[in-house]
Amino acid sequence: MSNSTDTAAHEIHRDDVGAKMGMWLFLFTEVLLFGGMFLVYAVYRFQYPDQFHIAGMELNTGIGTMNTIILLTSSLTVALSIAALQKGNKFISLLFLYVTLLFALMFMVNKYFEWTTKISHGIYPGSPELLAKPNGEILFFGLYYVMTGLHGLHVLIGMIVITYMIVFIHKGKVTSDNYVMLENSGLYWHLVDLIWIFLFPLFYLIQ
Repeated sequence: MSNSTDTAAHEIHRDDVGAKMGMWLFLFTEVLLFGGMFLVYAVYRFQYPDQFHIAGMELNTGIGTMNTIILLTSSLTVALSIAALQKGNKFISLLFLYVTLLFALMFMVNKYFEWTTKISHGIYPGSPELLAKPNGEILFFGLYYVMTGLHGLHVLIGMIVITYMIVFIHKGKVTSDNYVMLENSGLYWHLVDLIWIFLFPLFYLIQ
């Protein structure tokens, strides 16, 4: 009986290690993806420093700062959720996940208003107003929409993942004894926050 229990525990541990390794591998590919875009940004930033400076001044630093604070706080709430579940406090864990979802929604709402404001001013890829600008400014806004848009997509995916975690915790599929999925979800969310920490100064503090 003891051997059977030990074997089952060993298999669970092996599955957990495999799941964590798989998540770290996935995160590595994400880092490569955004790292390539950061490299492209750096090349064009070096070629058109003055025009990147002018274009950067058109972005709302206040909104960018607010979104940075929101995402950093959401990373904290995810970590607190994991810690609470590890201690067996299901209610507090769920509460922090709901708060994380709220922060994510706030981020997306801010981004929506920021994008719609720019679009209403005719600043979007392929617009006559943007194409009339110098090449450096066109490249700046092209990178801005691609990189922040891709990041926004990752935020949406993160919101879906967190929603699943809430459902799984409610159903008892993620518990204090089986919380690897929640840990992996937290790692993904931390990556989303980390990417924004790089995007924020590149686009909003360039001026």
